[in-house]
Amino acid sequence: MKTQHLSPPAEREDRHNRQVSCHGYAREDGLLDIEGELIDTKAYDFPSSTHGIITSGTPVHHMQVRITIDFEMVIQHAEAVTVNGPYAVCPKGAENITGLIGLHTARLLLAEGRNVVLLSRHAPRVTGDWQHVQWDGRTVDDWAEHLEGAAAVVNLAGRTVDCIKTPDHCDQILRSRVEATHVIGKALSTVQSPPPVWVQMSTAHIYGDPPEAVCSEDSPFGLGLAPTVGKAWEQAYADSVPAGIRQVITRTSFVIGKNGGAFPALKRLARLGLGGRVGHGRQGISWIHEDDMSRLIIRAITDETMRGMYIATAPNPISQADFMRAMRRALRIPIGLPAAEWMVRFGAHYLMRTDPELILYGRYIVSKRLEEEGFEFKYPEIDGALAALCAN
Repeated sequence: MKTQHLSPPAEREDRHNRQVSCHGYAREDGLLDIEGELIDTKAYDFPSSTHGIITSGTPVHHMQVRITIDFEMVIQHAEAVTVNGPYAVCPKGAENITGLIGLHTARLLLAEGRNVVLLSRHAPRVTGDWQHVQWDGRTVDDWAEHLEGAAAVVNLAGRTVDCIKTPDHCDQILRSRVEATHVIGKALSTVQSPPPVWVQMSTAHIYGDPPEAVCSEDSPFGLGLAPTVGKAWEQAYADSVPAGIRQVITRTSFVIGKNGGAFPALKRLARLGLGGRVGHGRQGISWIHEDDMSRLIIRAITDETMRGMYIATAPNPISQADFMRAMRRALRIPIGLPAAEWMVRFGAHYLMRTDPELILYGRYIVSKRLEEEGFEFKYPEIDGALAALCAN
């Protein structure tokens, strides 16, 4: 077989070298460790405002990360450290490598002077002035006492859909949502002074993956796993809400946040020059910035006129190709290599261990109700949202 190589380069000089390594380890306790390391060196002396002159060949950046997972690909622990960094801000990248809607909303509520109690199976890896209470999402226990006299309950619980859709995973995706919703309803029925409002998460994927149609609150449901889960989730909510509690459902689209969800991974791909069209690139991406998502939840808590179901999405959905093009503009990356459908299906299954349909399919969704009720988005356009998220 003939071996091919790059053509001879033009005259040039070495300037920068980046080495990235990744190793997998089987632990004695049955878990798996994935460790990654990044080392940057320069071929010239580099001036640093924090460390003075960094001499040629000395690491400018040296970062390490370890993620511990189980055999169901559920993250059990994560840590990161910056061994070397040219600027004072660099070590802060390790302070929080996950971010969720709940934590972001909690921070905004705390900034308003409110008390926040977080219910979750595991304590957050980041610190805050909230109170964390452990629950299993299935059983009414001591955590229920925190519902007494509360101003609101917000249910965002559910297993991540970022996984290969095995029968077990599909069952967990459904049960984690339905069971958590049912148990909150049971707990609310036991308290003397329940919260006046229950804000319930749902999914905009309930409309399926229509290739071109623009869906809104009154559009028909789709077919498949996500619509089935969404309908069961909302039915569990309807069956569980005690009488007299104001009900608000948010069918949530793709939430883009700086430290959580799929956005950081998309940003890394773009920086590597892989932020191009996926498949035909026309699949819709309906999105919402984490600030707007949290602001919407807080409005649902405080605005007594909000009732019923809303789609939580920015008013301007775009195609996947346009989304990644906007990402490259925000990062000032000129090139984004496209990925054929077969490449995505192979890489998602065998390398990333996730569902390729998460990126190969999509939907265009808008919220008529938010527009009619005058909700003002901080980030209505994708360029402004990505510029804010990609800024240092």
